[in-house]
Amino acid sequence: MINPSEMANIARAEQSLWWFRGMREMSFALLDPVVSANRIERALEAGCGTGHFAAGLENRYGFRVCALDLEPEALGYCRQLGLARCLRSSVACLPFPDGAFDLVTSMDVLVHFPRGQERQPLAELTRVLRPEGWLLVRVAALSIFRSRHSDYVWERQRFSRPQLEALAGGCQLRILRLTYANCLLTPVALLKFRVWEPLTGQPPSSGLAPLPGWLDRLLYWPLALEKHWISRGGGIPWGQSLFLLAQKAPGHLARMVP
Repeated sequence: MINPSEMANIARAEQSLWWFRGMREMSFALLDPVVSANRIERALEAGCGTGHFAAGLENRYGFRVCALDLEPEALGYCRQLGLARCLRSSVACLPFPDGAFDLVTSMDVLVHFPRGQERQPLAELTRVLRPEGWLLVRVAALSIFRSRHSDYVWERQRFSRPQLEALAGGCQLRILRLTYANCLLTPVALLKFRVWEPLTGQPPSSGLAPLPGWLDRLLYWPLALEKHWISRGGGIPWGQSLFLLAQKAPGHLARMVP
């Protein structure tokens, strides 16, 4: 569960702030080949927050998206965006039958589960996929990038590539893409998170304040370059976020492997 105080900040920033724009475009770069080559009619955005990404999926691809979140405030924002199907539920116990969706997406949700409890929500995301359906997950990556913002949003853990790979294998998912993102800005992030914040004793805070246009554009361009590389099939070996694109095996029952 995310800090409810952050929901309004996300709603104000999600359309235009450099980080959200860049992450959306990377997500679409991973999904575009899947959607163009396959028939997808039913999609789930699990842990949808304000619903902006779910609305983006509908607008870009034209299929139905069910937006699901545990926070009632989040669903209010979803309805304001015109999302017709909004449900309140935990990602760890989804109210859908097996195989209900062709595509499931979940952005920065697993990070809010304590270490050791992330397997259940991933198993649920897999369970509600049809056989050979697709799953796109994004998580915050690498503990060295934990920040005051991480504390503010109640982030419980960050993931490494081997950790997420093992987690996907435990749910018997076939990994199609597994890549870090937001790599080029890591020197700036390390300076801010590991030097500036401890030195100044800054308290946990949102970090989603509006930026001057020139600075927003300057921060966006490294993500745009990474998106271009990812769209050409490239992978990134290090970064502050981690994407998993996987496919459910035919006939898989989506139960966790001990």
